[in-house]
Amino acid sequence: MKPAIIVHGGAWKIAEDTHADHIAGTRAAVAAGWALLKQGETALDAVEAAVSAMEDDPTFDAGIGSVLNRVGEIEMDAIIMDGETLALGAVAAVRGIINPVRLARLIVRDTDHSLLVAEGARRFAELKGMRLCAEAELTVPREVERFRALQQKKDYHLSEGFTPDPMDTVGAVAIDANGNVAAATSTGGVHYKLPGRVGDSPLVGAGAYADNLTGAASATGHGESIMRVVLSKTTTDALGQGMSAQEAADYAIKYMYDRVSGYGGIIVVDSQGEIAFAYNTPHMAVAWVDSSGEIQARIKG
Repeated sequence: MKPAIIVHGGAWKIAEDTHADHIAGTRAAVAAGWALLKQGETALDAVEAAVSAMEDDPTFDAGIGSVLNRVGEIEMDAIIMDGETLALGAVAAVRGIINPVRLARLIVRDTDHSLLVAEGARRFAELKGMRLCAEAELTVPREVERFRALQQKKDYHLSEGFTPDPMDTVGAVAIDANGNVAAATSTGGVHYKLPGRVGDSPLVGAGAYADNLTGAASATGHGESIMRVVLSKTTTDALGQGMSAQEAADYAIKYMYDRVSGYGGIIVVDSQGEIAFAYNTPHMAVAWVDSSGEIQARIKG
């Protein structure tokens, strides 16, 4: 099997002055994952490396650069899933961890659980020797300014439209030389969310899904809509019904809009190594390795 990988860095209206950073960040993430796949490492290793690279990049709403909630705190969610065994690990509303996806991977490796939340997830990270960081290490000036502006608004709702605010959830899907697929997704959530709000990203079948029998998918966009249609599982189920990777991606995004008027994007790799993506937002940051081994990246069009 020829390995393949595709990543996303969010789907919404992405501010024009950040397009170059989004393209550079997704390219770097693909490069990190692709380097492992070329060495014969697993798809699970590749998606962890790719998502970790974007968590380290303040461009995105994941890890460093995550948005602030209504009390000025950062709470993050992440998931990683192995398509060979269907094993998964996820964390929700965790604080003080630079790389939540690496913590999710430790849950897969070292526990019998699938999801840890909040203080419990943080305590597990400490137990496993992960460095706990101060919130200031995750906070960037862009998000402090956004938080202060949103504090001045009354009755703010995300449904105000495609404002150039972050929906920069990050994700990756890959297939390795052994034909095993994997998916990972990480986010700081939606800006100015209620404390304790958990979106689609850490929920199996919503934010991500992986099954060697069909393929793997990672979602981004309006989390509440993605949850309602279980977008990633909807996508991989479409693969199982005989759709191509592109047909499945297009179908899932259309289904979300038709059913719940939802907006977002999806990346997918099928069991044969075909990759695709689809979105119904103004922009989606995405990068992949093409058939000639070159990295491609785009944000619109």
